[in-house]
Amino acid sequence: MSGPRRIVCLTEEPTEVLYALGEQDRIVGISGFTVRPPQARREKPKVSAFTSARIDEILKLAPDFVVGFSDIQADIAAELVRRGVEVWISNHRSVAGIFDYVRRLGALVGAGDKANAYVDGLRRGLEAIEREAAMLPRRPKVYFEEWDEPPITGIQWVAELVRIAGGDDLFPERAREPLAKARILEDADEVIRRAPDIILGSWCGKKFRPEKVAARPGWSAIPAVRDGQLFEIKSPIILQPGPAALTDGVAEIARIVRAWAARQASAGGAAGGD
Repeated sequence: MSGPRRIVCLTEEPTEVLYALGEQDRIVGISGFTVRPPQARREKPKVSAFTSARIDEILKLAPDFVVGFSDIQADIAAELVRRGVEVWISNHRSVAGIFDYVRRLGALVGAGDKANAYVDGLRRGLEAIEREAAMLPRRPKVYFEEWDEPPITGIQWVAELVRIAGGDDLFPERAREPLAKARILEDADEVIRRAPDIILGSWCGKKFRPEKVAARPGWSAIPAVRDGQLFEIKSPIILQPGPAALTDGVAEIARIVRAWAARQASAGGAAGGD
């Protein structure tokens, strides 16, 4: 076995990738928020949350490599580095970045060929969804909300997956911002002005409540609210930049977009018949 032999994964995506590549025996600790694959929760000790970690428990596992994600885990990484542990904090924010992440992690553990093949499969899946979406007669405007108080719009990979699924993200200029604070809507009335056809919510750590969103002042005029097009996308399948978002996450968005398009076609046909 080449590469690191005892890996702690501070987020779900490296765990999911290593299992997909058949390299799960290297994993000695995982995030408590891990749900994919389900066997990981049964097989591996949970040693971290997203913004915190049990440093002493991690050290007891004697890892030779720790994998985390984003600036939010910078303090965890710094403490582990000070304790002599090698740490990789990835910071990818796009679909292309997810592909590259999988390749790099695979190469790191000596499974580069398997990682490349896995990425090829993920790409083919997205291309198939995109081809189907290209046949839609109209693309809906989609507002994706990843937090409600304050409202935070979707990050880049989410906006890209909305496009692949057949929609147009309502705030593409904000999606390019890597930090959540830059995606806060200071003026929530901007959603009213941009008039989304579909509202998707994925409030990390709590259940999305469509009725609460619909009750916001002035939001009854929004087409998505008027037509009852408010849906939850479960955060484990969309808010982590890993395989889940490129498979189950985008598939759920595509399902919602197709249903919206069918509803529009039906309404148009009924109007034409009148």
